[in-house]
Amino acid sequence: MPDLSSLIDRLTTLLQYDSSAPLIFSSGLFLFLFLGFAFFYQFLRRAFLIRLLYVICFSLYFYYKTSGWFVLVLIGLSLSDFTIGYFIANLRSRAGRKWLLALSLTLNLGMLCYFKYTNFFIEILNGFRPGYWLDFQNIFLPVGISFFTFQSMSYVIDIYRERIKPVYQWIDYLFYLSFFPQLVAGPIVRARDFIPQIYKNPIFVSREMFGRGIYLILVGLFKKAIISDYISLNFVDRIFDDPLLYSGFENLMGVYGYALQIYCDFSGYSDMAIGIALLLGFHFNQNFDSPYKSATITEFWRRWHISLSSWLKDYLYISLGGNRKGKFRTYINLMITMLLGGLWHGAATRFILWGAWHGLGLAVHKAVMSLSPSFKAQGQDIPWGRRLLGIIITFHFVCAGWIMFRANDTQTGWQVITQIFTDFRADLIPQVIAGYLPIFGLILLGYALHMFPGKAERWAEQMITRTPLIAKALLIVLVIWCVMLIKSSDVQPFIYFQF
Repeated sequence: MPDLSSLIDRLTTLLQYDSSAPLIFSSGLFLFLFLGFAFFYQFLRRAFLIRLLYVICFSLYFYYKTSGWFVLVLIGLSLSDFTIGYFIANLRSRAGRKWLLALSLTLNLGMLCYFKYTNFFIEILNGFRPGYWLDFQNIFLPVGISFFTFQSMSYVIDIYRERIKPVYQWIDYLFYLSFFPQLVAGPIVRARDFIPQIYKNPIFVSREMFGRGIYLILVGLFKKAIISDYISLNFVDRIFDDPLLYSGFENLMGVYGYALQIYCDFSGYSDMAIGIALLLGFHFNQNFDSPYKSATITEFWRRWHISLSSWLKDYLYISLGGNRKGKFRTYINLMITMLLGGLWHGAATRFILWGAWHGLGLAVHKAVMSLSPSFKAQGQDIPWGRRLLGIIITFHFVCAGWIMFRANDTQTGWQVITQIFTDFRADLIPQVIAGYLPIFGLILLGYALHMFPGKAERWAEQMITRTPLIAKALLIVLVIWCVMLIKSSDVQPFIYFQF
């Protein structure tokens, strides 16, 4: 039987930062920590300042468990943009306001470029100067840096545009920037949507909020730990590790599997983040809206990663001129926006190609819509026959983009494409299906659930909301049991942690 000192040592080790095991929502440690946090949180509903400090401390610890002492980067960014935002709001000089905005953007983008793109730039420079090699740097990428820098930038830009007023004090801003549910993988929460909620006192969680929160957490856990992780470890990763070992049919199924995997992984995290925030009395906007139901690529980007696509639209596309400067300029603005959106995901050629693919798709779709009034119908206004055809075409267009997005490098991406078109091996389809029957069954289930009408989802949410507390607890236990039943030995990090 272990003695007290060894138990303390084991607990201390568990609570310290471990780069190989970042703290994520689907882990047992997070469940244990969150239950303890929520127990004391309920007693602080009316204690505004204490509650603020309590949540900030937990959020900073949460980030420490994902990125170690890079939590100081988060704190430093909150200090700089809080200060700059304050002076922009109180400065009358237009030129001075512009210089302060430029300073904030330089600090945010400079920090982002250092952590994410230093080695990418070194690789480009080495390509221009044969024989002169710059050494690659061993730079750790803080988890979620792309998300909280974009949040912080939107706060300062909105103050500059006089759309919001600055927060009253620094700890209010630190609360907004570090709030743990959306800190490491989004959604990107706008200051004008979130900050007014900070000052609500006491915090109120209605029965509907609690029920919807539980529903979203369960759905997100099911998406991430049961569907995404299982098909990733047992099929998708194997295909993309060495596409040439598999037939074209297997490669194609690997692409379909990854399309579902990344959706379930990312939307699952967003669901859990929104659900946890609801349990704490805060509302986040929807981040995914059944994107594979989209009949056009434009509709897809209204449904996929909504917080990022709307951010790029409001702060980049419109700033470039949007569609106000003629058709040709509109197409160029779309390409620039999506190229930078691809680069936001990672410093690699394959992400730039992915962004260019979507930029081209958006530009072509906008050009087609301008040719004929019959093409201007959007969403549910499209006749059902054309809509079904549009869904099929759009889905495969998106899947084609996912190939480069998922591949370890562009060479691997081309290998996947080559296998699909030159070595399909239709004669192996029955054998492949038989060998991967549980995997394909889970993929089919995932897509079937994704295609359920919105009414079915709302009905399921209402059912969980109306069930007694003991039934909710039993349902949570059942989902956790299912996760434990099929999970791998290691907890799989969320895909968007690397962005």
